[in-house]
Amino acid sequence: MALRTEQYNALMREYSQRQLRNRRELEERTAEISRRVPRLPELKRALTTNAAACARAGIRGQKEELAALEKEREALKEELSRLLSSGLFDPKDLELRYDCPDCRDTGFIGSTPCHCFRQAAIELLYERSTIRNRLAKENFDTLSMEYYDRTAPEGKRSQYDYMKDRIAFFRRYADEFDKKGGSLLFYGPTGTGKTFFSNCIARELIETCHSVVYFSAIDLFDLFSRNTFSYNEEESEELDRFITESDLLIIDDLGTEHVTQFTVSKLFYCINERLNAGKSTLISTNLNPGALRDLYTERVASRIFSSFEPVAFSGRDIRIMKKYGAEEQTS
Repeated sequence: MALRTEQYNALMREYSQRQLRNRRELEERTAEISRRVPRLPELKRALTTNAAACARAGIRGQKEELAALEKEREALKEELSRLLSSGLFDPKDLELRYDCPDCRDTGFIGSTPCHCFRQAAIELLYERSTIRNRLAKENFDTLSMEYYDRTAPEGKRSQYDYMKDRIAFFRRYADEFDKKGGSLLFYGPTGTGKTFFSNCIARELIETCHSVVYFSAIDLFDLFSRNTFSYNEEESEELDRFITESDLLIIDDLGTEHVTQFTVSKLFYCINERLNAGKSTLISTNLNPGALRDLYTERVASRIFSSFEPVAFSGRDIRIMKKYGAEEQTS
């Protein structure tokens, strides 16, 4: 489970708060029942004493005494049940209630994270990814192939067949992320699906409890700039953790930011730090490889081209096709 220490600790604090809340609610219920059923405290003490006596008799092998104690326990429980029923209470009102009965609000079943812990982790990872709402709309479940051209130019594959293979690759990438991972470079014209498929991959990884951090290039370098000149050590450390520790860092629309020596150096820092740490990065850009090299220097381009799997996108602008219809795009 890809949670940083502070994220794991935050979830465990939530479980501790659940346990405290449920114990407090039990105490309040017990106090209310005791007020209306005055004999309740005495019966509870008797049952506690009986349980201890049963344990001792069982250890000592005193069968006759144990049988008598068990008979006494049943009588006490029957009396308790009658008293509670007369006050319109349920015996379960005297039991601790759990938000998750499976793990009893510990987060774990044995040493295995409970399903509730995994869901809480996913919720936290969605929150930290910054693209929760977008992933609800852009994912493999909402994918449509209708906008890809099935016509195959002579000697070439159709865009439909090409993207069908690419989509299978994206799914394998997400499914095999723990074993293989790796960095991807999505490049091609605007509206051809780069951001959409970045989001598809992001959603699959978050749903399997991987940390994904998304930045548009403009936002990322703006944040770097503000942190550099604000001298806010805490914010700088948080950004550094995003850059170096997330399982997948997505930098979307590289090339739309104002490119300066500062942004070039920070881009190299992001790429280099993550590659050295064995972390995966996904970069999408409208720039072709030549333009990418011209804009960000040979040093940056060499690091990208030698370490990232390139994925070319082409075709008509799907966003415009969705808005105005495919037929209008061809007229």
